[in-house]
Amino acid sequence: MRVRLPGHLRAIAKVSGEVVVEVDGPVTQRAVLDAVEAAHPALRGTIRDRRSAQRRPFVRFYACEEDHSHEDPDAPLPDAVARGAEPFIVLGAMAGG
Repeated sequence: MRVRLPGHLRAIAKVSGEVVVEVDGPVTQRAVLDAVEAAHPALRGTIRDRRSAQRRPFVRFYACEEDHSHEDPDAPLPDAVARGAEPFIVLGAMAGG
């Protein structure tokens, strides 16, 4: 399946473009992020906290143009993402005024 990372995470992982990973079993946020971190160990702790596995502040997850940031990490992602037709997007949010 396809995962789109923001530029700074692509630089850390030393990749360009989308990352392609294999997910065994149900395609969930947790499974996708586990696969990304297994394929690119330098990303461990950048997207999720190492201890709690909770999403880091200012990191958002999108699938099929919907925000999945606050969804259960074990909930299935849309079928289009699981099939690779649509990417799972990790996005760095911004704050300020």
